[in-house]
Amino acid sequence: MASIETASDIDWMRCELIERVPGKVSGRPIVRGTRIMPEAIVGSYELGETIEELCEGFPTLSRARITRLIEFAHDECEHCRP
Repeated sequence: MASIETASDIDWMRCELIERVPGKVSGRPIVRGTRIMPEAIVGSYELGETIEELCEGFPTLSRARITRLIEFAHDECEHCRP
C-alpha cells in the first residue's frame, strides 16, 4: 500500500464506519460507536504497527474494521492526489 501523506486530507465521512456526534470528541470524525479517531488507527499503521498490534491496541475494534479503515484511507489518498 502507498503511504498516506496526511490523514487530514481524508473525507472520513464518506466511510460507512465513521460518524460525528456533537459533543463527542469535539465533533470530530470517530469510529462508529466509539471515541476512537480513525487517524489514530491509520497513523499507527503508517508508523509501522501491524494489524495484529492494532487489534491489541484497540481491542474494541474488529480486525475487519481496522483493515477497512486503513483501506479506506489509502483509497481516499489515491483520489486526492493530483
